[in-house]
Amino acid sequence: MLTAMIVYIIAGLGAGIGTGLAGLSAAAVISPMLITFLDFPAYEAVGIALASDVLASAVSAYTYGKNKNLDIKNGLIMLVSVLIFTVIGSYIASLVPNTAMGNFSVFMTFLLGVKFIVRPVMTTKEKLANKDAKTKAIQSILCGIMIGFICGFIGAGGGMMMLLILTSVLGYELKTAVGTSVFIMAFTAFTGAVSHMVIDGLPDLTALVACILATFIGARVAAVFANKADPKVLNRVTGVVLAVLGIAMIAVKGF
Repeated sequence: MLTAMIVYIIAGLGAGIGTGLAGLSAAAVISPMLITFLDFPAYEAVGIALASDVLASAVSAYTYGKNKNLDIKNGLIMLVSVLIFTVIGSYIASLVPNTAMGNFSVFMTFLLGVKFIVRPVMTTKEKLANKDAKTKAIQSILCGIMIGFICGFIGAGGGMMMLLILTSVLGYELKTAVGTSVFIMAFTAFTGAVSHMVIDGLPDLTALVACILATFIGARVAAVFANKADPKVLNRVTGVVLAVLGIAMIAVKGF
């Protein structure tokens, strides 16, 4: 029981820090840890991770929004297309054998971390504000389609994909990218958590409560730090966190 509680807390804190700092989905950290170290059924582990993601993403979005680092208008537009195409991607994935693609998000987490260390995102809000509103809306829809389809088809990587696309394609500066990403994830995680529990019933309540609390605390602390940090420092810290999580998950999968 003590070992299990330690795993719950470490997994939750790690997931929360990843969420608050980089908009990373808690499922990328909690699921593999519960499955690997405590032999949780994969479906139950993902359900716990998604439930943990809801409050962590919500408190992170609130913190980023309070610091004016959240694009709600385009975030809502993207949210609709993400949800629709996640369902479409899931359906197509059920028809295609794609087990080899399961490692995609793990390696992309590591590579994205290296990218932020080597080439920091130094776009300013002023540059983004100069973009035409219609262009931003169309780009948000297209990027939401891409993110949703990839998430549904591969089954993971939502937060990481959103961060990559928001910074590289839409040209968001890092803080607004993370703020918008966690805003969208609060809704997608809630949808996923409810559907998991409807299909599979309530998961282990001790694991659920411990992971939710630890993830919430980690996300809150990380989001407060991120909003006060210098952009260059934030890029470096985000890069290190993503790279370390990526290496840890590669190691877990390897052994």
